[in-house]
Amino acid sequence: MPAPAGGGTDSVARMLNQYLEPELKQSAAIINVAGGGGAIGVNQVSRARPDGYTLLSTWNSPITTVPHMQRVQYSYDSLTPITSISQSAYTLCVKPDFPADTAEEFLTELQNNPSRYTYGNDGVGGTMRLAAERIFAAYDIQARAIPFGGAGETLQNFLGGHIDIYGGSIPPVLPYAQDGQAKCLIVTSASDNPALPQASGLEALGHPELETVLWRMMLGPNGMSEAHATVIADAVARALENPELLEFLAKQGEVPVLMRGEDLRAALKNESEALGELLGQLGLKRN
Repeated sequence: MPAPAGGGTDSVARMLNQYLEPELKQSAAIINVAGGGGAIGVNQVSRARPDGYTLLSTWNSPITTVPHMQRVQYSYDSLTPITSISQSAYTLCVKPDFPADTAEEFLTELQNNPSRYTYGNDGVGGTMRLAAERIFAAYDIQARAIPFGGAGETLQNFLGGHIDIYGGSIPPVLPYAQDGQAKCLIVTSASDNPALPQASGLEALGHPELETVLWRMMLGPNGMSEAHATVIADAVARALENPELLEFLAKQGEVPVLMRGEDLRAALKNESEALGELLGQLGLKRN
């Protein structure tokens, strides 16, 4: 686990593990190796013995973003793709008095007022910021990015009036959208999200290719056999049929998404290339 204990990826991995152990008929220890935006933990697994006993439970940023920003000893192609687990869209929300009630009106308002509006995000190179910047670039929008330590801190500053736009995960802002303190107008997934009926997904805007979401996956060391990967992927798929696990994911604002093997590798490749290009445009890509 290339992150500290208690975070979203760690919580999902620990919950999944409760249902995975019976499927695999053996216990598993979750070891947190944080640092370097996830790079330290990922590097350890990439160099581990590919015997099926050392696995990486991670989110996408250490695989598709971090290698473009710092020198690491791995790439998406130097790990064995096993299976994705779940994904969660981000959302862009404004206050009730913001002069827009739809995604189209929101984007037009930003287009007509370059650099006027501020949006909170998860920091330089963070997935939320990149999700927003991909959309803004497609519409030739300039908005001022204000980085925070996470969605909770972004929400506090949004509710306090210190930023114009909330950019973050759905669960923290959902109660405020439901009681009318926020208008969430865009979700960064291709599809709409039923929890935010006022928000448009990117397919509705004509740009499904701009989808950028937080997604979690399981990878193995380089050289892991297809047989080992299949056993683990099958076990994850069965675990994700459990209603309690599905309810847990739903409360996290996540949906189960299963991609295996080469399909998962292709998804990592496509995202890595798209985000690498965007980081270059933002001046955030290492030389």
